[in-house]
Amino acid sequence: MECRGSPPLFLRARLVVAMVNALPAGRAGASSRTQKVNPHTMASERLQKIMAACGIASRRKAEEIIAAGRVTLNGRVVTEQGTKADSETDVVCVDGKPLQSKERLQYFLLNKPKGYVTTVSDPEGRPTVMGLLKNCPERVYPVGRLDYASEGLLLMTNDGALAQKLTKAGSHVPKTYLVKTSGKPDERAIARLRAGVTIELEDGAKVKTSPAKIRLAEDGPNPWYEVILIEGRNRQIRRMFQSVGFLVEKIKRVQLRPLVLDVAPGKYRALTVREVAKLKSL
Repeated sequence: MECRGSPPLFLRARLVVAMVNALPAGRAGASSRTQKVNPHTMASERLQKIMAACGIASRRKAEEIIAAGRVTLNGRVVTEQGTKADSETDVVCVDGKPLQSKERLQYFLLNKPKGYVTTVSDPEGRPTVMGLLKNCPERVYPVGRLDYASEGLLLMTNDGALAQKLTKAGSHVPKTYLVKTSGKPDERAIARLRAGVTIELEDGAKVKTSPAKIRLAEDGPNPWYEVILIEGRNRQIRRMFQSVGFLVEKIKRVQLRPLVLDVAPGKYRALTVREVAKLKSL
């Protein structure tokens, strides 16, 4: 028996059918939950977006190029706006020339071992850090330096804008090192290093270092110190301790804020999206 005020049975049936047809794909019934999705379709993007990403033209200008019949997809001329393609597997040509994607920006944290130089090539034939990233998908370059006898955290990237930002004199990005000295400086010498000392550079110029944070990390006849600098002149730490009468035995960079060394010597890892964002915000 039907309740009073309810629509006739045939109207209710039509209403149910209409509601089912209106549901988004995948919610019309339990069987649709197991529906297979074509991964090629999921990776597809509109041609004008792919063209813009490759630096051909703006999206609006790309639409005009498509409408003019200058674009082919897998050998067939395409004029319909909204046509999609997979930039990884499909061949898209403009005026007969295949699109070449822009170089993807890559960011890696490398643990540089002792005995490597942080240059692309070395006239003396010494191994460079480039040899440690042979399997990297893009060619990347070291940001800043660690000398031949030093080890630790080194940023490798092909992001030229970020590299310039981090290496320019006014960047003031804190860098943390563990430093082992030959002999133990007294508190007076450490106080001088904290305040800034005058060192002589390789070209003979004399400069005063910026104030540094220094604390004893491990005591002993040849102790370890944690040294935090906001500048990075060539062989600066060695020159600093030498200026107060002590030689440095070992140097290991353990942090380049916000990056913390967490891989074994000679190994590297990709930076996370959050780490890249923090570096760019410094």
